[in-house]
Amino acid sequence: MSGVQDAPRQEKTPGLPLGRIAGVPVVLAWSWFVITAFIVLVFGPRVGQLIPGIGAGAYAVALGYALLLAASVLVHELAHALTARAFGWPTTRIVLNLWGGHTQFASFNASPGRSLLVALAGPAANFVLAGLGWVILQAVAPGGAAYLLTTILVWANLLVAVFNVLPGLPLDGGRLVESAVWRVTGSQEKGTVAAGWAGRILVVLLLGGVVGVLLVQGRGPDLTFILIAVVMGAFLWMGATAAITNARMRLRLPAISAGRLQEPAVGVPAGTSVLAVRRILRENPGVSVVLTGASGVPEAVVDDAALLAVPDEAAADTPVNAAARRLAAGAYVPEWAEGQELVQFLARLEGNQYAVVNRSGAVTGLLHQRTVVQAITGKSALGTPPDA
Repeated sequence: MSGVQDAPRQEKTPGLPLGRIAGVPVVLAWSWFVITAFIVLVFGPRVGQLIPGIGAGAYAVALGYALLLAASVLVHELAHALTARAFGWPTTRIVLNLWGGHTQFASFNASPGRSLLVALAGPAANFVLAGLGWVILQAVAPGGAAYLLTTILVWANLLVAVFNVLPGLPLDGGRLVESAVWRVTGSQEKGTVAAGWAGRILVVLLLGGVVGVLLVQGRGPDLTFILIAVVMGAFLWMGATAAITNARMRLRLPAISAGRLQEPAVGVPAGTSVLAVRRILRENPGVSVVLTGASGVPEAVVDDAALLAVPDEAAADTPVNAAARRLAAGAYVPEWAEGQELVQFLARLEGNQYAVVNRSGAVTGLLHQRTVVQAITGKSALGTPPDA
């Protein structure tokens, strides 16, 4: 299993760095050792049955199979990376993991045709490896470990190639559906949603095919085979679902702007009395008050509860600063900020409230992090603490 992934803010990937190949960092994720142990334990006894007298060497052959499979996946991912490099797309890293591997890219400008070529370069490399393995197989004497490993190499690469060209995300072939819809609609996100649904349909068809074959053959359930099919199906379903969710979020981005999402607010100079601010709130119900510094930059937000807690007899002489909570440094955005630019800017700021200013620098509103999150995801920001 392999895939091509964008890498929007990649942190260090847990795993064993293997160095660089053609300038691309390669990481062996710890989960790779899990699938390798599984292959050795399950495949080892079968090698012993196929090659009588091999003894404990059967497990060495099984390990060789796992290493050859990893090498095949690495070639697959390098094909993605090198094809992408030809289009000027920066590759962050290649990761070999439990499910095979994936190639991570930094931000780049894609087109339907280029996206498809990068995706299909991986399966094409596996077809080439399968062909080379078949040529080698003609020169190897049947019956030994070398013949068995070469045969497995041929079939494994054929299966990986054919499986990955199936038309549904997260498989490489899903880019075929994505590119077709993208070219027709002009929207990559709509193409991704369509390819994600195609991936879900593939899962249903694949699991149905597994059960159907067993029923037609009249065989009892092969628990190992069914378990593998279910786990793979779950992985594919989760990948397809993640692709759909991310694409739908990107589709919402153009409708997100500070001006549309802000709550009304007015700016007053820091040091204004509590009494004056109370008067402003009475005259403008439902409006928040943002304190500005000497240069007009938003600095704090008045807390309504703290404002009411000031005794009436002290309201005229108490600066409203005493009833305000400070904004994070630079926590203000222009009304016209929108889409991905707005989201990326807010992601770099601390805090969960941001003042909104117009072109003259005057405060016009207050933007809440939870409002932006809800606009992007269509859900409330679970776990987001209340503004404080």
